[in-house]
Amino acid sequence: MARVPGSVVAAGGLVGGYTVARFTRKRQLGGVALAAAGTVAARQWKRAAGTGTAAALTGLYTAAFAGSHPLAKKVGAWPAVFAVAGAVAVTSWVAADRKA
Repeated sequence: MARVPGSVVAAGGLVGGYTVARFTRKRQLGGVALAAAGTVAARQWKRAAGTGTAAALTGLYTAAFAGSHPLAKKVGAWPAVFAVAGAVAVTSWVAADRKA
């Protein structure tokens, strides 16, 4: 079975977490989706590029989630979520996934 790259898992977690929170109107459920995807992505990053890179990318994932909130006030919710998801995906691919 093929492994889904950490960059895809992370971007999916950011978009999926927001989608779940928005459409269920339960922020906690969105947080569960976000955390689950972040955990899976972190494990893949660690396997592909080591502990230090995994820690840095996990920090970026968390910062992207937090940063999407003020960005959403300027550009809208969906554009903000897609922007931070794209940034995390590209950074993850460069730092870990292309090495795997």
